[in-house]
Amino acid sequence: MVMDKIFEIIKKEKKRQREELAMIPSENFASEAVMRAVGSSLMNKYAEGYPRKRYYQGNVNMDLVESLAQERILKVFGLNEARWGVNVQPYSGSPANLAVYNALLAPGDKMMGMYLPDGGHLTHGWRLDSRPISITSKFYRSEFYHVDRKTRVFNYAAIAKQAKKYRPKIIISGGTAYPRNINHKKLAGIAKKVGAYYLADIAHEAGLVAGGANPSPFPYADVVTFTTHKTFRGPRGAVIVARRDLIDKINFSVFPGLQGGPHLHTIAGIAVAAGELTTASFRRYARQVVKNAQTLAAELKKGGLDIVSGGTDKHLVLVDLRNLKLSGWTVAWALDKAGIIANRNTVPYDTASPYYPSGLRLGTPALTSRGMKVPEMKKIAVWILAVIDHVKKEKMPEGKKAVNRFAKKFRQAVDRDPWLKKLNREVTAFAKKYPLPGI
Repeated sequence: MVMDKIFEIIKKEKKRQREELAMIPSENFASEAVMRAVGSSLMNKYAEGYPRKRYYQGNVNMDLVESLAQERILKVFGLNEARWGVNVQPYSGSPANLAVYNALLAPGDKMMGMYLPDGGHLTHGWRLDSRPISITSKFYRSEFYHVDRKTRVFNYAAIAKQAKKYRPKIIISGGTAYPRNINHKKLAGIAKKVGAYYLADIAHEAGLVAGGANPSPFPYADVVTFTTHKTFRGPRGAVIVARRDLIDKINFSVFPGLQGGPHLHTIAGIAVAAGELTTASFRRYARQVVKNAQTLAAELKKGGLDIVSGGTDKHLVLVDLRNLKLSGWTVAWALDKAGIIANRNTVPYDTASPYYPSGLRLGTPALTSRGMKVPEMKKIAVWILAVIDHVKKEKMPEGKKAVNRFAKKFRQAVDRDPWLKKLNREVTAFAKKYPLPGI
């Protein structure tokens, strides 16, 4: 039976997650309670519309679930219902952002977001030169602000100058690989001066904000979006929180503008996760995530790696490998074979291609969910440095054909590498000591 094969694959994936170290910053482990809610009978009900305004009958319990999720999101961030509205229906972060643009902008309006190779996100208007890549850059005119070339952090005076000249309708913050805190007060002030909305996309930091480990955008932003996995430790969904005077437009944009019936089983998982975020144990977890990331950054820096911005305030560490003349792709593949799962990533002012970038992105949310702390981070840093040292001779050649030949040959080589196999056994034995939440 087909289903038998699916469950066999799931079993293999559980084993992989148990035996490897998940260090991709956008990954985490949901609790057993969250997983029970998502896998519940709620997935059987169609609930098009909003609480008490459904298009189908039999939604009394769906209304209770969605309303509770909204209430808990407000509680998590300490928000007043009179000032803020919540939409928990977006299927993921990308449609959540698109719903905001669709509500607040007209086609052809200007948007200004963080440059993708500097750590920004595709949904913030990404285009390559004049060629639209994201659907957002097809509908809207996009321009990007950069990190400072020397410090590799934001220069808010330069952003203000750029915004004054460009006059966008919306300014967007939030990135997938920006390791420092974002000054929401300054960005909101810049937006206000040019008559723009300020959208804070805290997809990566939502749990850290809820846990008090990162600064909150809510006193300043017009709209805040975030995904509910990552540091939020929930299911794969998204939330939009907007000023009360904007939420009706945004609700209409989500449904019927972009989506049909909401996934109430996912929304139930979001509600459970939001409840967990209000606990003292989660606040301790959020602080430990940051402490672990800072420890990892410091240890890797001591080992000779170039840490972008010199450190981190969040859950992620970005390594620039150009001083070692290495590719992030090469190092990520070697780490994978050792049982350490990270991802290659662009770095500010990268000189390599996006597919074979110069950076390595590492995160601590999933490791911290398994109970790992500072001593474990130091041990893992030693392994990462050893793998990098092991592959130092494997430098990416120039030219597309040469790169493709090298990539194929390298992957075959690391599959057979006896040193990496030996390290993998050590990493596996270490990983098995730490339980997986929810699995």
